[in-house]
Amino acid sequence: MKRILITGAGGTPAINFTRSLRLAPQKFYLIGVDANEYYLQRAETDEKYLVKNADHPLYLKILKDIIKRTKPDFLYAQTDQEIEKISPVRDSINVKTFLPDTKTIDICQDKYESYKYWERSGIVVPKTILVRTVKDLSMAFKKFGSPVWVREAHSPGGGGRGSFKASGLNQAETWIDLNNGWGTFTAAEYLSEHSVTWTSIWKNGELIVAQGRKRIYWEFANRAPSGVTGITGTGITVSDSKLDDLAIKVIKAIDKNPNGIFAVDITYDKKGNPNPTEINIGRFFTTHLFFTEAGLNMPYILIKCAFDEPLNGLFTKKVNPLKPGLAWIRGMDKVPVLTDIKVIENSKKDLKLRIKKITK
Repeated sequence: MKRILITGAGGTPAINFTRSLRLAPQKFYLIGVDANEYYLQRAETDEKYLVKNADHPLYLKILKDIIKRTKPDFLYAQTDQEIEKISPVRDSINVKTFLPDTKTIDICQDKYESYKYWERSGIVVPKTILVRTVKDLSMAFKKFGSPVWVREAHSPGGGGRGSFKASGLNQAETWIDLNNGWGTFTAAEYLSEHSVTWTSIWKNGELIVAQGRKRIYWEFANRAPSGVTGITGTGITVSDSKLDDLAIKVIKAIDKNPNGIFAVDITYDKKGNPNPTEINIGRFFTTHLFFTEAGLNMPYILIKCAFDEPLNGLFTKKVNPLKPGLAWIRGMDKVPVLTDIKVIENSKKDLKLRIKKITK
């Protein structure tokens, strides 16, 4: 039985990774670590250990000590901060990983660096500048119009941290001041609220499997200044060959020989053109249990790839093996629901007919 070490084990993404492996056709012994003593209690692993935050000077020593004690066969790091810390020392921690190249991780975790790679490759991207001064910010509004999308360039952890849709210069300036973001924030052309995530697993430059998912809305969007919380409320499976081609081009623009997990975020502009905005690198997006429950167990496929094991019967085709229109509906303290978009649309039609009937 393989022993799998999972970091950030008490967070929702890692819990969904854990649940996916529990649903796999083979058994695993799971070891969880988390830097939050409360979140750790939520971990659904067989063993649980508290660690320091990834930016603590003792983080790697503590992790190595746990690895020495528990002897895992594989390490899956769920948080951006831990991926950033573990990647450069992966060869010295005495456990197998399946991470992209360290340079690739560095580029993908810096949204402005990613932008520059895509722009040089001729990919349509939202016009973006690094904001060092108020003059830069003023230039952004003159070039891009209003509103302008302001966000941290390097913000491991997701959740739209630091992002803000600013309608005017004073508003944007105040936001950057509040976040001490001069020189580290970008200002970009605002696109739209419509976005897709294209999650893929690669091995030595070969695409193993990929699946698209459209976000219908952010959960708790009314509680975030930007409307972006990083918490998908409802996601729907999609299949679009143009998006598939774009996502592959976006990945290859940064890494010619991709390895591991690449989850491309694509947002549509006002004309309906898809624009890449970031790659969530080396980890699965929060709600990947959606795919597992629908029949595509990506965490299990990842483990199989890491150990050079056959993938026979785990998916029907490489790109978008799941039926389009499957919906994953979730919220705080609620068991997620897997359904079909047609069921949702039928309920709306039923309400429309009912209103028509009672208002005659």
